[in-house]
Amino acid sequence: MSFDPRTWVLSASVLCVASGCVGSSDAVADPQSVAIYDVANDEFRKGRYREALQKVNEALEVDSDNADAQHLGALIYVAFCARGVESADCRFEEAERMARRAVRANSELRDATNTLGVILIHQKKYDDAIEVLKPLTTDILYPSPQTSWGNLGLAYLEKGAHDEAIDALRRSVAAQPAFCVGNYRLGLAYEKKGDKKAAREAFRRAVETERPGCQKIQEAWEARGRVEAKLGMTNDARESLATCAKVAPGTQLASRCEGALKALEAAPPTEAAHTSAVSPAVVGAATN
Repeated sequence: MSFDPRTWVLSASVLCVASGCVGSSDAVADPQSVAIYDVANDEFRKGRYREALQKVNEALEVDSDNADAQHLGALIYVAFCARGVESADCRFEEAERMARRAVRANSELRDATNTLGVILIHQKKYDDAIEVLKPLTTDILYPSPQTSWGNLGLAYLEKGAHDEAIDALRRSVAAQPAFCVGNYRLGLAYEKKGDKKAAREAFRRAVETERPGCQKIQEAWEARGRVEAKLGMTNDARESLATCAKVAPGTQLASRCEGALKALEAAPPTEAAHTSAVSPAVVGAATN
């Protein structure tokens, strides 16, 4: 699986923000360990990951069964990996170990189960991730079904099971239509299956969602432009690729979009180059 830090941050933000990132569990932990964990959690929210990890380790020295502390430790290693998988601080194996210990310590800590599934996906352990995430999608006590369905869909997508990915990701965005990362992944699944029109519609929903951050998903703009070019929607493709380059200028992805835009400009015009393959009216009807 390709690992782009920007994509990972989006995935991690869905994981955390949907449920408060690291909420308290019902398991009884040592009061001293809980107090240290609270400090670690505060450091984590400030982006001070090394300081947070140090406090997590202190909390676990007092009470190794503190599920919240174990879960937070897993998320800290995830955050390190988001900064760069080549970093010595990026340790998926340690993240997996801590997530599993959190789940064992408190099976009711559903966010830890979701975290474990995401970690397994990035380790390319897709079958293990599916086994972990699938029960979470039908758990009525989990407050973020769009997240569990979205991550299950990602596991299927990376495994190459496109039909299963589409089914899971459609359930994800049905549970939360504003889940733009879910729509982006759904677009990728449709694209992999060869359904360009459905892919374009999913990418369109991803970047046109009125939700903070959705319109800045550079990968979705690139994917939308790529599919529009294949559909002969040249003007739309130009706009999408230009937006891709603008939302995060100076990045490697921006350079790639600029290159694709230049290639598109150099290509000979086609009959479909001046019109969209899907009219706005049809698009609007499809989203109602």
